[in-house]
Amino acid sequence: MTFTNQALTARRASQALLTLTRREKDGALAAMADALAAAESEVLAANAVDVDAADQAGTSGAIIDRLRLDPSRLAGMVAGLRDLALLADPVGDVVRGWKLPNGVSVTQTRVPFGVVGIIYEARPNVTADAAGICLKSGNAALLRGSSSAINTNRATVTALRAGLESAGVDVNAVNLVEGGREVTAEMMTARGMVDVLIPRGGAGLIKAIVDGSRVPVIETGTGNCHLFVDATADVDMAVSIVANAKAQRCSVCNALETVLVHRDISADFWRKALPALADVGVQVHGDTATQQWGHGVMPIEPGEYDEEYLSMDLAAKQVDSLDEALEHIRQHSTGHSETIVTRDRAAAQRFTAEVDAAAVLVNTSSRFVDGGEFGFGAEIGISTQKLHARGPMGLAEMTSTKYIVEGDGQIRA
Repeated sequence: MTFTNQALTARRASQALLTLTRREKDGALAAMADALAAAESEVLAANAVDVDAADQAGTSGAIIDRLRLDPSRLAGMVAGLRDLALLADPVGDVVRGWKLPNGVSVTQTRVPFGVVGIIYEARPNVTADAAGICLKSGNAALLRGSSSAINTNRATVTALRAGLESAGVDVNAVNLVEGGREVTAEMMTARGMVDVLIPRGGAGLIKAIVDGSRVPVIETGTGNCHLFVDATADVDMAVSIVANAKAQRCSVCNALETVLVHRDISADFWRKALPALADVGVQVHGDTATQQWGHGVMPIEPGEYDEEYLSMDLAAKQVDSLDEALEHIRQHSTGHSETIVTRDRAAAQRFTAEVDAAAVLVNTSSRFVDGGEFGFGAEIGISTQKLHARGPMGLAEMTSTKYIVEGDGQIRA
């Protein structure tokens, strides 16, 4: 099937989705979850082929970690679909409403986009998450995964479509888009057939879609995430949060990449942090002031403060003040997730007010900036733009609105 034909069948499916009740959509999500769980052996076998091919090609460890599925991760994909069925349906929600002096009523109501294209790299869990979120929000999905995950995505989409069929829902609500770069180019220029594109992956992919698309784009972003250890911080808390934010899973966009430490607490912090980070395999790259606290600190190279490592490497810098920390973040942040650890409420308030990011955290790990952790069931991605969707994108973010205006014969004078 050509991409044009696939987009047209998705458009017809999206029109059918408009009339589905919440019960019908939730039933379809449950059926998709059941079918994916039943296909565990096929999906994991397909994933093993993709992981082996990536390994043979010399793919980085961070990308292979994103690509790899195991029974636990697959169970998480299944659970994400089931969780979505428990959430309120955003379609039809009234955002606001009022009555004009002449008696005409106006309501702004949530509606689906229609056909959503997702272009993403490596992460096969996105296939299930995106399909489920699009279905619940009334959208048909065109899923353009990377070639590195093609076998996994095929097996996953086959299972999801089987679930839709068993629930009596048009299987073309979920579509895997295959082909070379020319197909991606078709998606980017399919204005009128595709309502919105969402890129999810590295900076290169996101920039290419944003710069080259004629279809409206919701921009997700990379995560050069910072944590500032304020002079008043609880040192044990700071060490625990830094270790978790960096090492709990280092290959994802909400992992910590740079720690900024106030000079007044540097000695106490690094005395505990360096052994704790070494124990979990983190290599610290620091400025001259940071290097004095331990022989294991590597000198930082030019440009590393702008790097999203996605590995067990952590940039570090000593700062003299909250102002200096804020200025460093302004210069180097990608606007994803920024954290302060402090016992000073005024410092926390300044940080949350002045840091320009999709998520700003106080005394907690940036690893919580995630649709599942936020209670969204799953996420399409994390948006770092400033339009209607910012931060983890769940069901509500996958809708637009329309105004419904009702009267009883009024005309404008």
